Amino acid sequence: MNKNTIIFSTTLNFLITFVLLLISFIFLYSHENSTKSKQLFDRYRPIVQMINGKKLHFDENFNKSLSEMNYEVYASKEQIDSILSVKKNLIFEIVRHEKTFKIYEIDGKNFLLFDKFDKRILIKDLESQNFTNTIYIIFVFMTLLIVITFLYIKTLKKLLPLKELKNKAINLGDEKFDFDFSITNGKDEVALLAYEFQKSAQKLKNIKESRNIFIRNIMHELKTPITKGKFLLQLEKNEENNEKLKMVFNKLEALINEFATIEELISQNKTLEKKTYFLEDLLDNAKDILMLDDSCVICEYQNIKLNVNFKLFSIAIKNLIDNAIKYSEDKKVTIKTNNDEVLFINSGKKLEGNFENYLEPFYSKSSQESFGLGLYIAFNILKANGYNLFYKYEDSKNIFTIKKDKKSLI
Repeated sequence: MNKNTIIFSTTLNFLITFVLLLISFIFLYSHENSTKSKQLFDRYRPIVQMINGKKLHFDENFNKSLSEMNYEVYASKEQIDSILSVKKNLIFEIVRHEKTFKIYEIDGKNFLLFDKFDKRILIKDLESQNFTNTIYIIFVFMTLLIVITFLYIKTLKKLLPLKELKNKAINLGDEKFDFDFSITNGKDEVALLAYEFQKSAQKLKNIKESRNIFIRNIMHELKTPITKGKFLLQLEKNEENNEKLKMVFNKLEALINEFATIEELISQNKTLEKKTYFLEDLLDNAKDILMLDDSCVICEYQNIKLNVNFKLFSIAIKNLIDNAIKYSEDKKVTIKTNNDEVLFINSGKKLEGNFENYLEPFYSKSSQESFGLGLYIAFNILKANGYNLFYKYEDSKNIFTIKKDKKSLI
């Protein structure tokens, strides 16, 4: 175990506390036994002096005096042996020359044994109470030990996730962002740290994915204007061709700005600024980006108002128009409205499988056909603007519908 870790320091502190507690218990226990022995000796000192004065020869008056003092005398060897044969606890002993004085505890009563010159006498203290502080000391020690151990285990459980967090941080350096913590439901500092760490990891994952998509998108979207630019360069140089070439470069510049905006959107680093725009203005901007002829887009819509981000929403519309034309049989798209919904309709084959799959980047239903990033980008832009994208196939028509998300209305 690393000596610089918090877990090691916590364990060391627990061990030090335990050792100090154990030393305190041993000291108090020894002190209690010593005090108890002294108290017992002081209690029975008068009896010892009386018996030593009698030299273990007792008459009726002496026995009567002890009886009045709540002491019971056993002088016969059989009685003494019988009493001492049971389980007993020696709590005090003095041995001097041939004299022995012992105090036994038997069944909660104290028995005083005098042994002198092979003569023995046993005296039972009828009022003896062997209640001491020892049981309290043991109880307090065990309670503190249990509490400290419980706190140590609880603290250790709180700190152990830090080790997991450290390992996850190492994986993070290797760009391994897919992981979950089992402690993010807590409310302590470690759980909050793990939760924030997980949020940061997810954000880094989104940024990484957006970078990859960004590069793919550049290759995907720049292909058309670059091809057109190459073609124009091969034509005769005149004012008309120069103007078209300038439009191509403007298209490239617009695409680069578009990519930067999309990258920020996907990585969730940008808060959208939304205003109210007419649908016609959004469609005109989308068609300008695509450099389409008006004949490719059949307009059958009401010029409704939409509260959106103009630049991004135009890109979403552009992608829907582009996909609709690309995969239609007549290379045309019809745009309609239904209340506040916008519909993009083309004639063609029905999409195979779940529509959700087509919202993934570069989804491919076969090795020969890939749907690129168009629907993926459109869906994410619509979602960021508070809209959703739905699909249905009806009367040999593919219908993509932009509809206000119910969650954004709450």
